Amino acid sequence: MLCIFWDQEGPIYYALLKPGETVNTDRSKQQLLNLNDSILEKHEQCKKRQHKVIFLDDNAPSHRPKPTKDIVKALGWEPLAHAAYSPDFAPSDSPLFASLRHALADQRFTYENVKSWFDDWLASKDRSFF
Repeated sequence: MLCIFWDQEGPIYYALLKPGETVNTDRSKQQLLNLNDSILEKHEQCKKRQHKVIFLDDNAPSHRPKPTKDIVKALGWEPLAHAAYSPDFAPSDSPLFASLRHALADQRFTYENVKSWFDDWLASKDRSFF
């Protein structure tokens, strides 16, 4: 399973879960903390708190519990309400996952090869893709 976070400039943080792993509240909270570290590392203006993070999640069950929402609040992010008509994906998911689905057609991987392939695929996308 791929958990990915991006902004208008491209990917900020992603995690590939091992086969059989799922996203639960604890993993979701840790990913948000890792995402915050990546945001601060990649965007100097966020480190200085000159820009705020407006956070749109995919409305997954692990993102709705109070502990997860508390992390978003503690980080000072502004949650963006998810569209009621789209319970599974954020509107920005569609182009990314459609392109990824196309690129993965007829591909076969072992778990060890996925990260390298995905890193190369992300690097092949220009800024306008995101």
